[in-house]
Amino acid sequence: MGRYRARAALSIILTVAILANTGCASRATGVMKPVAETAPQAGKVDMLVATTRAPSGDPGTLFSGERGNDLAIDAVTVSIPPDTVRKPGTVQWPTRLPPNPAKDFATLKVEPITAEPDLHAWLKNHGGEKRRLMVFVHGFNNTYEDSVFRFAQIVHDSKANVTPVVFTWPSRASIFDYAYDRESTNYSRDALEEMMQKGASDPAVGEITIMAHSMGTWLVMESLRQMAIRNGRVSPKISQVILASPDLDVDVFSQQMRALGDKHPKFTIFVSGDDKALSLSRTISGNVDRLGQVNPAAEPYRSAFAEAGITVYDLTKLSTEDRLGHTKFADSPEVVQLIGERLVGGQTITDSRVGLGDGLGVIALGTTSIVGDVASIAVRAPISVFDPNSDPIFRKDKKRKLWLSDLEKPKTKEKAKPKS
Repeated sequence: MGRYRARAALSIILTVAILANTGCASRATGVMKPVAETAPQAGKVDMLVATTRAPSGDPGTLFSGERGNDLAIDAVTVSIPPDTVRKPGTVQWPTRLPPNPAKDFATLKVEPITAEPDLHAWLKNHGGEKRRLMVFVHGFNNTYEDSVFRFAQIVHDSKANVTPVVFTWPSRASIFDYAYDRESTNYSRDALEEMMQKGASDPAVGEITIMAHSMGTWLVMESLRQMAIRNGRVSPKISQVILASPDLDVDVFSQQMRALGDKHPKFTIFVSGDDKALSLSRTISGNVDRLGQVNPAAEPYRSAFAEAGITVYDLTKLSTEDRLGHTKFADSPEVVQLIGERLVGGQTITDSRVGLGDGLGVIALGTTSIVGDVASIAVRAPISVFDPNSDPIFRKDKKRKLWLSDLEKPKTKEKAKPKS
């Protein structure tokens, strides 16, 4: 069995490596050096980028994949090509330097922020009416520029009314450095907690949404867990946590949620059963289910998500250009629009306003033994939604479930009185 598992793991590693590198050979690197100007009708995203990476000494890359000694913060502006020349959900990397803003993503400005007053001033100037901060934490196998351009794309395509912040941790950006990257998330836990505390304590920030992808979800959950243990709860300003394709052991996630206590943020999870990257992770992690690959309609996950009040989006049937099935949350125009228009704003999904026009198949998340299965409707975008928080059927049956459990308790037999 050990030899079979080793062969299976090697096969998956090679497959993932081939798929991950397909189409990337001609991509230019060193795109963080600012260009002089943008193009007419191009979009623009202003963001903060916080990192625990070591400086590279090269203005084109700024930071390497090695671990730095301090938390570094930069204000970065990214130019997005006009919508007429790009497809939503894609990052158009330049094939040569300098980038052409008329057709490529390009960096316009990089300004280090080294003092607390400067950080507060930036947040105040970019906070917007809602004063919503959105912190993005990338996953495994990402360079500094990968994380910056990817989140710029998500913010632009989702049209989310947020102040964007990227937290990028030391990743060597190699499919064969999984263990190093995983330890780098542990290395960065204190820094991410510090960054979240800075945001939560700043009067320029009204509320915070945290979105993490893949291995970055481990970093986020551990940092939130530390915050809850240190302060007695997660800061109430952190209102929502979105976990996309979470590379998390389901048993560990259960313990992390327990540590957050009852007053935890609202959780939303994007899963996909055809995620090849998580298949690899499962194989090399003792064959324990990864959270981002579970079937939310199957037990024990159905009941567990319901009891925890977690909303789950199943993207298994959704097709994107990502051959690994690991970045559907960012590649799909429907999903990024959902993030921007509904999730960040705190709106419910499974309510009376949802119909065919929303492109969502809504499945009521209840207890199958009581209400039975509820079929999803055929829609434009095959996304299944499991939302116990806004489903009145589940709330009603949750009470009924407790009532039934009382009835079904085994009756204790009366002990016979001893004969005198």
